[in-house]
Amino acid sequence: MRIIPAIDIINGEVVRLLRGNPHDKIVYSRNPIEVAKKWESAGADMLHIVDLDAALYNGKNNTESISKIIDAVNIPVEVAGGIRSVDAIDKILNMNAARVVLGTIAYTEPELLRQIARRRAGKIVISVDQNNGEVMIDGWRKSTGSGVNEAISLFLPIGIKEFLLTSIHKDGTLSGPDIATLSCANTLSGAKIIASGGVSSIEDVIRVRSIGCSSVILGKALYEGKVNIEKAKMIT
Repeated sequence: MRIIPAIDIINGEVVRLLRGNPHDKIVYSRNPIEVAKKWESAGADMLHIVDLDAALYNGKNNTESISKIIDAVNIPVEVAGGIRSVDAIDKILNMNAARVVLGTIAYTEPELLRQIARRRAGKIVISVDQNNGEVMIDGWRKSTGSGVNEAISLFLPIGIKEFLLTSIHKDGTLSGPDIATLSCANTLSGAKIIASGGVSSIEDVIRVRSIGCSSVILGKALYEGKVNIEKAKMIT
C-alpha cells in the first residue's frame, strides 16, 4: 500500500481544513516546497497536492507553487482541486504531474471524460467524495445523487481504475477512517481505492491496508505528529 502525504494549499500556505470548511483551517507552513521535500525525505511514495483556492472558486490558484513542487521532488505528484476543463488537465500534466484527480468534471461531463480517458486513462484518478452515502461535487457543496459504488461503477468501463474515496464527515477530524464505506468500495472488481479522511494513527493505517485499499492519504495526523511516514512504511 502506498503512503501519500497531502499538501493542501490556500494562498501559498500549507493548511488543513475541517470537513472542507475554508473558515476552519490550520496553517502548518508558508513554504510548500519545504514541506514537499520533508515528506519525500521521510519516504513518501507520492505526494497529493490540492489547490484549495481553485477548488473553492475564489478567483485564485496555486499553479505556480505546484509546478515548483513538482520540479523540486523526485517522487510522483498527483494534483487535485478545481481541474474542470481539458485545458486545465493538459496544463497540469504538462507540468510533469504524474496524474490529475478529477471530481466535478467527471460527473457533469461524462462524454468529455470518456474522450479524455481514451488518451490518458492511466493519468486520471476519480475523486469520490461522499457525505451520508451521497457523492458530492462542486467543492463538496452539491450532491450528484449517486452512491459511492454506483459512481465508481460508472468509470470502470472506460478504463479508469484509481478512485480517491474521501468521507467528508471524517475529513480533518482524526476520528478514524470510514472503514464500512471503504470496505464496500473495495468489493468492486478492478477498482483501486485510495483511502482519505479520518486517519489518526498507525492502527488506522493498518486497518485501511487490511481491507484492501491500494493507498492511504495522510493529512492532519501527519502534520500533528500522530503518524509518521517511516513507521507507516514499515507496516505496509
